[in-house]
Amino acid sequence: MFELKPLSMRAIPGALSKAERYRLLGEPWQAESICRDVLAVEPGNQTALVMLILSLTDQFEQGAAAQDALQFIAKLEDEYERAYYSGIIHERRAFALFRHSDYRSGHAVYSLLEHAMDWYEKAQALRPTGNDDALLRWNTCARFLRRHPQLSPAPQEEPQPVGSE
Repeated sequence: MFELKPLSMRAIPGALSKAERYRLLGEPWQAESICRDVLAVEPGNQTALVMLILSLTDQFEQGAAAQDALQFIAKLEDEYERAYYSGIIHERRAFALFRHSDYRSGHAVYSLLEHAMDWYEKAQALRPTGNDDALLRWNTCARFLRRHPQLSPAPQEEPQPVGSE
């Protein structure tokens, strides 16, 4: 249909700055598009990857799938960032689901937050000195779950005894 126009390498810093502004303006689809343009000419650009992941999570409220963001985690070079942003994806998906669903979503929200907290614990173990971002996110999830006791883990099925014949 329409062939995309390639971004020049010299335009990348300005484009990333614009993408950040679009996120702050609440237009994550614009930021996503810019990040995809940057990655088309510089596939390993870590700033663009992080901003793309975040702009995709900003769109969870509009129905974007977590898998869309998770596919870019493996491209992050830093192990800490892979763990931290995996936590962010799960946390933001949980909050989007919580805001847009009924009482039946409680188990899914709880499970997503539990996964986020697991990722944050992994990130905390890998964090650079003085970086407590993962700890702050873990605490946010914990406080949210405390504040919403209706959220709970899915009931475990009781193992059924094996009948002998």
